[in-house]
Amino acid sequence: MAARKKTDTTQMSFDFGQDDMSNRKDSKKIKKTTKKAKSKTAKKKKAPKVQPETVPADAVQAKKATSLRKRSKKSVAATAESMAAKQRDISVSEFFAKNRHLLGFDNPRKALLTAVKEAVDNSLDACEEAHILPDLTISISPLENTDNKYKLTVRDNGPGIIPKQVPNIFARLLYGSKFHTLKMSRGQQGIGISAAGMYGLLTTGEPVQIMTRTSSKKLARHYHVQIDTTKNRPEVISDEECEFELPTGTSVTITLEGKYLKGKQSVDEYISQTAMSNPHATIIYHAPGGEVYEYTRQTEELPFMPIEIKPHPYGVELGVLFKMARESSSKTMAEFLRSEFSRVSPRLGSEIAKKAKLSVRLRPTKITLKEAERLHEAINVTKIMAPPTNCIGPIGEEKMIEGLARVVEAEFYSSCTRKPSVYRGNPFIVEAALAYGCKGVGNGKDRDKEPLMRVVRFANRVPLLYQQSACATHKAVLETNWRNYGLSQSRGALPSGSIMLMVHIASVWVPFTSESKEAVAHYPEIIKELKLAIQECGRKLGMHVRKQKRIKDEMIKRSYIETYLPHIGQALKEILVLKEPQVNKVVNNLTQILEKTRSM
Repeated sequence: MAARKKTDTTQMSFDFGQDDMSNRKDSKKIKKTTKKAKSKTAKKKKAPKVQPETVPADAVQAKKATSLRKRSKKSVAATAESMAAKQRDISVSEFFAKNRHLLGFDNPRKALLTAVKEAVDNSLDACEEAHILPDLTISISPLENTDNKYKLTVRDNGPGIIPKQVPNIFARLLYGSKFHTLKMSRGQQGIGISAAGMYGLLTTGEPVQIMTRTSSKKLARHYHVQIDTTKNRPEVISDEECEFELPTGTSVTITLEGKYLKGKQSVDEYISQTAMSNPHATIIYHAPGGEVYEYTRQTEELPFMPIEIKPHPYGVELGVLFKMARESSSKTMAEFLRSEFSRVSPRLGSEIAKKAKLSVRLRPTKITLKEAERLHEAINVTKIMAPPTNCIGPIGEEKMIEGLARVVEAEFYSSCTRKPSVYRGNPFIVEAALAYGCKGVGNGKDRDKEPLMRVVRFANRVPLLYQQSACATHKAVLETNWRNYGLSQSRGALPSGSIMLMVHIASVWVPFTSESKEAVAHYPEIIKELKLAIQECGRKLGMHVRKQKRIKDEMIKRSYIETYLPHIGQALKEILVLKEPQVNKVVNNLTQILEKTRSM
């Protein structure tokens, strides 16, 4: 019998109402479409749709091709061969042409100052080496129809330059006579004047013009030279004979881009400071504005002429010692030490060799690196006399005061020259001079405000105008306690007062912080000597300041007594019934007693 399924109304139904759900979805879709249609019609009503411009098919294809090419273009990995093909020598002139800021040609104003400095330094060195009192003429004139181009000419009465050397001196970097000599000189590296000529060539395209004469019986030579920066070699544009107004001497003319401004760190200040440190020179300066400044010679005596010395053993490093020994022509080690170094006698040379456990008869050319290391250690533990100081020419205490008085008028001057000292085997001397109560010193617009001390720095008689805070001299001045000498000083600042401090360091090799020679490196030995020289000047200043203060106090007390002396005489007249002559006699006696007791 077939079973029949009965449907009951109370039975749970598994029908989820698919028909109802589908109906709901359909209704939602209809609503959405109607909303979209409404929004589209509204947009059409608000702003009519702009049809895009039709672009040609060729342009579209070209655009696609360039985009594909950009995507596909990638950097190709370099190979050893491709890198080797690009490598080549870099000349020193090419390097400094790109990095001229290292030589002091940072900006037009500083470039003009650096060019003047290098030309003046060369002229002074040449005159002093020839034992000639320097007569310098400096002229700076702006070029017509230009705002930033100047013609600089520096002329001296030195010995002149032989024709063969002129192109190399003025158009070749690292060429000179002073780099390998151990004696005091302004120039050291053989870069300065040729770098100034290179800067002029780069900024104006003009070559350096040189007129030089070596004898009154010969005509002068007139050169136009310029540097080939790719090869660091000079190019002679013209060479001809000419007339020259001096019997011997040299004139250098450089056309360069620059900026002339007065004030601090200017050409004017540099020339005035050069006159301060070189009282034996006459300097005539023609400024761009047409003014003429003449600094006449203060003394007819030449400064001390330094003598070249040999290196001191304490300043020689291991690698240099090893190289010197291998290249020496000496036959024994003792002879090598005696002939190549200063302050080493034959006995001391044998003692050093024995301490290093080396044979005295050992040939220096056969020395090994380990033996050289033992020799270097033996040198450092052996007591050797300090190097000679006849290679340094200090300005001198009297000449420094004369130089200060040449530039600034003051009520008190003091100076100090320290004994020679040594850093890294190089001898050096520190000098200081101080002017107190300088007239015309102020803070510009704030005349009522007390000015700070003005520090003037020199190295081998050359003014240092830039990077004062990076210099060892400035550090030594700041670390000096000026309150002990009667001056007011804030913490970490220069003392207050109308004071000028002149500090000079002279050495066979001044340790500058950069090739531009603007600041002295912070060697402890140098800072110590700087402090001692400054403190000596400070003690003399302190005695003067205290004396002036005592005189001022005495004058105040004396003025009080002198004010009341007539009243005392009048009172005595009334009490003792004195006559007028007697009163005058009493007042005169009291005045004499006052002068004796309050004498200054």
